[in-house]
Amino acid sequence: MDKKVLLSGFDPFGGEQINPALEAVKRLNCKKTSNVKLVAYEIPTVFAKSIQHVISAIEKEQPDVVICIGQAGGRTQITPERIAINVDDARIPDNEQQQPIDEPIVQSGPAAYFSTLPIKKMVEAMRAAGVPAAVSNTAGTFVCNHLFYGLMHYLQSYSPHIRGGFIHIPYLPEQTLNSGAPSLCLDHIVKGLEIAAITAANAEEDIKVIGGELH
Repeated sequence: MDKKVLLSGFDPFGGEQINPALEAVKRLNCKKTSNVKLVAYEIPTVFAKSIQHVISAIEKEQPDVVICIGQAGGRTQITPERIAINVDDARIPDNEQQQPIDEPIVQSGPAAYFSTLPIKKMVEAMRAAGVPAAVSNTAGTFVCNHLFYGLMHYLQSYSPHIRGGFIHIPYLPEQTLNSGAPSLCLDHIVKGLEIAAITAANAEEDIKVIGGELH
């Protein structure tokens, strides 16, 4: 039976003119590969609204898997996130000039949610295809973590049969011309995300391999 994966990508933020997450998911929208159909939505980089947009997309699409995608400037690899924490602590304002500091995402919610995606299997599949990838153990405390936590809280509460999680991706090369920061070309990002989505749709369980960090 065919599987559906819902992808979300944030609009540009923090003064950037482009967001690789949005550019990548636009390329993958309505793509059908083997038994997996991908659908993609643009999400505002705004606290609360980002969660509302993803929930609306879930209720419309009724996917099997949800993968939210965001930019992590400075990273060198595509990084599926392991955990979302219940705190907003914004170093910069979001796109509506909101800047919560040390505030819970969900009052009385659990301290954290783990991804229900096969994150290590996704990493292994991307690496096998020549795409740099690694597990990440922090999604930050900005809108990416906010959305990741909100997604998992919603799925746990209302749709536990749907698996979900978050992936961070590096800058695009055109974003780093003046900074020298690490980047990854869009073709590689799109390829990696497609592999990750197909793997997530077809793998019910993760693999147990080394993927941790010393610090």
